[in-house]
Amino acid sequence: MFLLRLILIALRGLRTNLFRSLLATLGVIIGVGAVVSAVSILEGAKKGILEQVESLGADKIMVFNGQAERGGRHMALPTLTIDDADVLAREGGEAIRAVAPQYQAGGQVKYFQKNAAVTVLGTSEDYATINNYAVLDGRFITREDIRGSAMVVVLGNKVARDLFGALPPVDKTVKIDGRGFTVVGVMEERGVLGFMDVDNQVTVPISTAMDRMYGAKYLTMLVVQSEGANRVQDCVSRVRQILRGQHRLKAGDPDDFQVFTQQEFQNNLGIVARIFAVVLYSIAGISLVVGGIGIMNIMMVSVTERTREIGVRIAVGARRTDILTQFLIEASTISLFGGAMGVVCGWAIANLLSKVTQVFEVYTPLMAVLVALGVAIGVGIVSGIYPAIRAAQLDPVQALRYE
Repeated sequence: MFLLRLILIALRGLRTNLFRSLLATLGVIIGVGAVVSAVSILEGAKKGILEQVESLGADKIMVFNGQAERGGRHMALPTLTIDDADVLAREGGEAIRAVAPQYQAGGQVKYFQKNAAVTVLGTSEDYATINNYAVLDGRFITREDIRGSAMVVVLGNKVARDLFGALPPVDKTVKIDGRGFTVVGVMEERGVLGFMDVDNQVTVPISTAMDRMYGAKYLTMLVVQSEGANRVQDCVSRVRQILRGQHRLKAGDPDDFQVFTQQEFQNNLGIVARIFAVVLYSIAGISLVVGGIGIMNIMMVSVTERTREIGVRIAVGARRTDILTQFLIEASTISLFGGAMGVVCGWAIANLLSKVTQVFEVYTPLMAVLVALGVAIGVGIVSGIYPAIRAAQLDPVQALRYE
């Protein structure tokens, strides 16, 4: 009951100077809001990228073209060819189950007056099998399509809806960058696969994309499926061995290609996320320190203004620990209220930025909210300790004489 009375006295003191108390909370609101919005953005982006990485599958590896350093800058070093894919599929042995070469480019698909900007993917018949990506209507690309560089296309689910609506697209003719293609299939709705929105993608034979459409010599990447998640490292070793032989690299020469597994993507993401976390949390921490200084200033002013009140309370029997507790409660209340408002503001700002930019999604873990509130209360207590000690140590005689 006595503690409850102290809390009521503290709240009455804050209410007496309500505007000043609200100003004291502003720094905490900004600091906690910065923490929560930073965490929401960072965790949301990390969660989204991890979902994309996990959609690749633990049994697959990605092989990219190499990089060369020139003049202090890293530049792409295209080396991967369709022949590389054929040799990997043929000589992979027990480690490699399937290989899908990929060439990607942007394009415009048109059907009469309707058109859509899409990603054009040139690949092989193994692409759908490797990614467990099912055909909804019609068929996927075949080996015969690749051998004949056939002008056929498989539409992503969104592309089919945008161009044809409820009409059946199969056997219709669409134009991709002015060239006529026969629609042979429509894929299931899948969303993001790897790092691509496959619903907004059209798929053509790899030979058609590279020879007849873009005149390209080198692939964008290779997707290699191992014989199981437990055979990934064997698969990586076999891929490196075959490609080094294909590219005639000597012992000691660096690889002119890059191999990534799902685990390596996740590790790299973790490093980048930690760097961003240090930067964002440092900025938010500075805001909280500024908020704490604001609380300390307000509490010091409050102690000075209420010196006579403190003297009267000590004179009628209040213990110094009671005075100390009262001012710590006032500081904690300011920081708790500011922390709660900061959580709401930070969450709202992060969601607003997500909707306006449409670049990232937000995710606010409960633990982040609890930590932010805990830090806010801690800042309030630390900031209120000195003013509270000063109030508790006042000489009651001198305090009663204070005007």
